[in-house]
Amino acid sequence: MILNQLEKSRSDAHEQLQLWEKELEKKGFILNEAKLVTAIRDEQSPITRSKLLTLGAISRLHHNKEDSIAEVWLEKALQLNPHNQKAKEYSIQSDWKKFQYLLTPLTFPSMRETDNRTAKKKTAEEYIAVCKNFLNEADEHLHELQKMVDTASKMNLIELFQRYEKLADLLSSAIEETGNLLKAAEEYNQSITGVFHTSTYFDELKLYMGNLEEIKQHWEQLFIQEEMPIPETLAALDQLQNMVGMNLVKKRVNDFYQFLKYQKQRKELGFQIKDELSLNMILTGNPGTGKTTLARLLAKIYYELGALPREEVIETNRSQLVGSFVGQTEENVRAIVERSIGGVLFIDEAYSLKREGQTGNDYGQAAIDTLVSLMTSKEYGGKFAVILAGYPDEMRSFINANPGLRSRFPQSNFIHLPNYSNEELIQIAELVAAENDYLLTEESKIEIHLRLEKERVDDTFGNARTVHNIVLDAIFKKGAKTPVEDRDILDMMLLDKEDFQIEKETVSESPQEQLNQLIGLSSLKLELRKLISFVKMQQFRRKRGLPTVPIQLHAVFTGNPGTGKTTVAKIYAEFLKECGILKRGHLIVSSRADFVAGYVGQTAGKTKKKVKEALGGVLFIDEAYSLLGQTTGDFGKEVIDTLVDEMTKQNENLVIILAGYSNEMNQLLESNPGLRSRFKKFFQFPDYTNEELLDIMSNYAEKYQYILTENAKNLLLQTMEDESFKGNGRFATNLVDEMIQAQALRLMEEEEEDSLLEKAMFLEVEDVEKVLGRTSY
Repeated sequence: MILNQLEKSRSDAHEQLQLWEKELEKKGFILNEAKLVTAIRDEQSPITRSKLLTLGAISRLHHNKEDSIAEVWLEKALQLNPHNQKAKEYSIQSDWKKFQYLLTPLTFPSMRETDNRTAKKKTAEEYIAVCKNFLNEADEHLHELQKMVDTASKMNLIELFQRYEKLADLLSSAIEETGNLLKAAEEYNQSITGVFHTSTYFDELKLYMGNLEEIKQHWEQLFIQEEMPIPETLAALDQLQNMVGMNLVKKRVNDFYQFLKYQKQRKELGFQIKDELSLNMILTGNPGTGKTTLARLLAKIYYELGALPREEVIETNRSQLVGSFVGQTEENVRAIVERSIGGVLFIDEAYSLKREGQTGNDYGQAAIDTLVSLMTSKEYGGKFAVILAGYPDEMRSFINANPGLRSRFPQSNFIHLPNYSNEELIQIAELVAAENDYLLTEESKIEIHLRLEKERVDDTFGNARTVHNIVLDAIFKKGAKTPVEDRDILDMMLLDKEDFQIEKETVSESPQEQLNQLIGLSSLKLELRKLISFVKMQQFRRKRGLPTVPIQLHAVFTGNPGTGKTTVAKIYAEFLKECGILKRGHLIVSSRADFVAGYVGQTAGKTKKKVKEALGGVLFIDEAYSLLGQTTGDFGKEVIDTLVDEMTKQNENLVIILAGYSNEMNQLLESNPGLRSRFKKFFQFPDYTNEELLDIMSNYAEKYQYILTENAKNLLLQTMEDESFKGNGRFATNLVDEMIQAQALRLMEEEEEDSLLEKAMFLEVEDVEKVLGRTSY
């Protein structure tokens, strides 16, 4: 069985090798380089691994003839299999470069006839040392070059053969001239020491040095690469087309480009154009969708078509424009505009110039008014373009609130940049990895997809920025975890699944354990378990491509105060996170005050802000019936309408729990048909029995290492049976808090410190009596 599996594995590997060979022959490179590198890393056979390394090296050389990693791979391929002819062929094509600095050591100090005897002697000795050092290794290098000549000749690589032959001839000449120089230097040195000194030796030295210098120049000429033509910078429109995704944006910009080009041609032909197309733009989109990049490309388009004399973009924001005292804002705006003349002024997060509800010392409106004034003035009007950018909703409100500004931006110049899909973001991740000389394995792409799903909760999702950070984090994690001595070049090129995995949070108790520990609520626990089991089953079916039943997660919790509604809501949120429905699983507890504002038009915004805070988790609205105002003109209805709208828009990304008394909750649900239809799950929280309340008290006390004595428990139980108390669980915990204080007062007044320890843990009858005697629960 195992032998059959091994045989099949070898067969698959051989088949894949053949496919890569065909792809390389047809295209000149291998597209899925990450898969190839993974195969190289996992291959056990030295012969097959050598072949794979050669394929990878040739593929990389197709993109970059100077690729240093390809050279390392070829060297490794030859180490694994010295008879790998293709590796030899490509290896010798780059091996000649390593001889480039072979003659560099033949560098000599200057020698003057006017030097004194000591200086001449020292210089001569240096000449002798340089010559001997070079000659010691030169024959070995010459032998190596002659082998390269033979190899290139056998492979019929004519150009390479000629290059190696020239190098061998030059090295041979250099060896001969260095030998002559050595002999002349030694004779010159002896002549300095002797009585008679002749200039003949000095002239010989100069002659041989001149010959060597000429050889070195010829040698260096062979290594001077033909100057590559400087690649032309891509036109702005081509740069935009090369960007990932943004298909609608590309079409809009392309149409805009073609129209500007058309207008330019009409001008050149002498047509009159009274109404020029405005160059001012509004770009909307969430973080990381490419607003700044697009603004820079638009500036380049304006420049390429002659609409503006410069392609420079002056980027600014509120902090640089809005001043802190009267007159400063106007000066700031004018200074920025003057810098932008001939180019583009780009204001990011432009809506922040005038923030909602700001008055008094905020000069944001002054910035807007000054900008509008300068855009239309004789001095600056038409001499620069303005591009405003920001989040869609905020920009819409901002522009609508400033009619003067809105009139300067035609509707055709509004461009919305949508969020990237996960597939597009993974393409961006591959580009980010490639820029850092990494490749993504198929498993790592799946992990990135999962990471993106968790991050994609609300409008603050960073798109390209997020995936860029995810890749850089993976690179850091890979570099930090691998010991230096264990690093392999192939492993250093790949980002694997484990590099993208996040360490799971250690949870002290699972939601199931938390639910089990709750006192009472038996029927409610059963209902909750049924719902969670249903959710898990639908998730299971979804992952396996089976049809799923729509999941209704919004719920209504009814019951008296202190019956555990908030606690169960928190457990419910954690359950849904564990199931993979909610991405964050946090609980936001809110009430009427968090939604209803005091002025017309503010309530919807306040409600949306609270919803945004809860995205990816559960929004718990306590005493939700209070949203139904009792007076005319109350804004509670606006909250309900906004919630219904947000529940539709956010789908499974938001779960809302309405909590309160049963009758009042029914009135709330009846107030809006859309609200009633979205709540299918109703959980009734019954009042706790006296025995359950006593258990709650005991458990709560034990959390802080206090113990209720049996007599104290009996007294509490008897009192609860005789009298009526309100508050349920809240009553129980408050009562224990009071008892702990009563115990502290009793022991501090009566006991010595030495005897305190054995009594400090027990809550006695007198503590209960003291609390019940003066408390009206």
